[in-house]
Amino acid sequence: MMNIIFTIVGTVVIATVAALGVWRWSDHRADAAEHARLLAFQPTAPALFDPAMVADLPEPARRYFAFSIAPDTPLYTVAVLTMTGQFSLGTKEAPNYLDMSATQTLAAPHGFLWKMRAGSGVMRLSGSDSGSWTRFWLLGLAPVARMGGNDDHRRAAFGRYAAEAVFWAPAALLPGAGISWEGVDENTARVTISAGDLEQAVDVTVDADGRPLMVQFMRWSDANPDKTHRLQPFGGDLSEFETFAGFTLPTRVAAGNHYGTDAYFPFFIAKVTDIAFPSQPGLQQSRAGRSAMAGRGHSRLIARSNRPPDCPET
Repeated sequence: MMNIIFTIVGTVVIATVAALGVWRWSDHRADAAEHARLLAFQPTAPALFDPAMVADLPEPARRYFAFSIAPDTPLYTVAVLTMTGQFSLGTKEAPNYLDMSATQTLAAPHGFLWKMRAGSGVMRLSGSDSGSWTRFWLLGLAPVARMGGNDDHRRAAFGRYAAEAVFWAPAALLPGAGISWEGVDENTARVTISAGDLEQAVDVTVDADGRPLMVQFMRWSDANPDKTHRLQPFGGDLSEFETFAGFTLPTRVAAGNHYGTDAYFPFFIAKVTDIAFPSQPGLQQSRAGRSAMAGRGHSRLIARSNRPPDCPET
């Protein structure tokens, strides 16, 4: 009798582990498919940046673009980032930060994919976040968070990647369909990004040179004591700028909910280690040269390729 019980229990355990493995494999396939979908939005023959493109924008917006994009830079709109940093699942009083590493594919207004791992030991988390889902696993074996597939998630995610375009994909915010700019004050401009039924306004504050120092907006979120989706402040501070293939971008970002209020604390602190602007699959592009841009930040040699990013194993 005991042999039969052990056999049944063993069979159930093996079947459960196999099912979880297939489930995890399915998540990886979805990540790869979303990365490929986003990469397909990269322009094949992008225009080169000309300051005349932004001549009619409010003065803070002109400063932002003049600082962020060097003249004659190919206007690639899809960026692939690698980053390290800290990620909090706690509160302002007890943030309990976890060390994290991640890759991100950013293709505003079409979507994003953030693939991460954080923590260590029994608190090792991994998974991905996108415009359609949030999926995290514990130890790569147990699903601990699976959200998305609804309008609340789509709207909240759109706010994230619209704002992150201000950080890391300024070419996606040049005047055109679905993009409008207005002045707020002498150092702040507001960009409104529209795509289908989604719309997000983001305020960017720049210094005298046009360096974006602060981004803030009203985000659709349930990160509040009521756990109810509503519009509430979100924002972040940008620093440590470096130049990547003609784009001068922040490599340190600290951001969080309730920005500008007493409840704010940065749950996301990222140090970007690389930014590339890959070609579409099947296309070849040359390596980008170093930019000699005095006063604009450290220049870095960036390879553009059709290879997918080396996402952390999750």
